[in-house]
Amino acid sequence: METTATGTAQPGLEAALRATETRVEAAQREAATVGRELKKARSAAAGGQVRDLRRALAAANEAAQSLAQAAKEAQASYSFDETDHLASGAYARELLDEAAAAGLAMVEDDDRLLCYPSLVRVLSGDAALDIDRRRERRLRPSVVVGLLAAAQARPPKGKSEALLESLAAAYELLAGRHDRADPVLRLDALWQVLTMLPGAAREYSKPEFARDLYLLDQSGTVTTRSGRTLRFHASSGTRGAGLLTTVAKTGQQQRYWGVSFSTR
Repeated sequence: METTATGTAQPGLEAALRATETRVEAAQREAATVGRELKKARSAAAGGQVRDLRRALAAANEAAQSLAQAAKEAQASYSFDETDHLASGAYARELLDEAAAAGLAMVEDDDRLLCYPSLVRVLSGDAALDIDRRRERRLRPSVVVGLLAAAQARPPKGKSEALLESLAAAYELLAGRHDRADPVLRLDALWQVLTMLPGAAREYSKPEFARDLYLLDQSGTVTTRSGRTLRFHASSGTRGAGLLTTVAKTGQQQRYWGVSFSTR
């Protein structure tokens, strides 16, 4: 339950949609009754059974009035202010609660919700979600959680080798500026190299980079085609500059800071 800008309380989107769904189902039952009575009337008219025809038409008319009332009640049942719900952050909180109830680990990180391996953004102005750069207009929390759970159950896509090679190329570009061999370089600096082209940083954000680093880390893929070996290095502090964070399948926060590539 949340309070709107007018001070009135409204249920969450899940509850509002459930209530409207129930009303629509009632209207559908009335519509089925209208259909049945009209079918009887057509059969009676075709056969000339005039008494049956009158009864069926009267029943169809009565059912049609009930259908009209049920449709009005269904329309009136959905007075939910989804625009405010999405923009206020209440919807994100509802998604977090729904995920927790379903046993699905989800955490909030700035303007995103992290639910391994998916990144979710609420697009309040468009009444939609951005899930891994795909527009999703199904907003019912239980449905969204189901979609995220299905994504989590699928095997990770094979991006690890491609990311490893891209990381190694960016590393070689920056490592040449250092005097010592195999220096430890910050991952946010490598991300900047990977997203140098105009607009690339928007197309491949830091949260996406952090998520892909975790997938690479979990894959065990550490040796490039040229034989160089990747090593992850932790920051000296949990809030050090350049720290990248994502969420594991268990819901635990994963932090990445630096890497090195060596031939040893």
